[in-house]
Amino acid sequence: MAALADGTEIAQLEQSLDRAMGEVFGTMIGVSCARSESAAPMKGQTIAALIGLAGALTGTLVLQSESSAAMRVSDLMTGMSTTEVDATVRDAMGEMANMVAGAWKGYDPKLASGCLLSTPTVVVGTRYELFSRRATVRIDRVYGIEGSFFSVAVACERAE
Repeated sequence: MAALADGTEIAQLEQSLDRAMGEVFGTMIGVSCARSESAAPMKGQTIAALIGLAGALTGTLVLQSESSAAMRVSDLMTGMSTTEVDATVRDAMGEMANMVAGAWKGYDPKLASGCLLSTPTVVVGTRYELFSRRATVRIDRVYGIEGSFFSVAVACERAE
């Protein structure tokens, strides 16, 4: 595997991620989504949706939030109120992560055609750590949405 070219390429990937988050959250659930420079650590039960990247980039994209924020996303997507993390909430988070990953890679012509996405894997819990040992690039961003925060982490490297 090869490292990404330079800081400019990484900055472009970060900008594309900001754009993808704004467009997906704005279009799919009608809420404003903006990058946040600071956010309180997530507390209690959290939900992480993982999308695998293969091909031109290999690695993962992870969308994570507190359970209350994930339930709100589910409510907005389905029009049904939820009071607990159930299959609908897990599916909503997985679908949002999939749409963010698809939009993000779609802004780069080489990635649009050369980077495949896995189906979402969703993890729910209070104490877990997600890490990628091999990734040469790590992008960590936090976004504010209706007073809640979502984090997105991309751990990847270019294929040779």
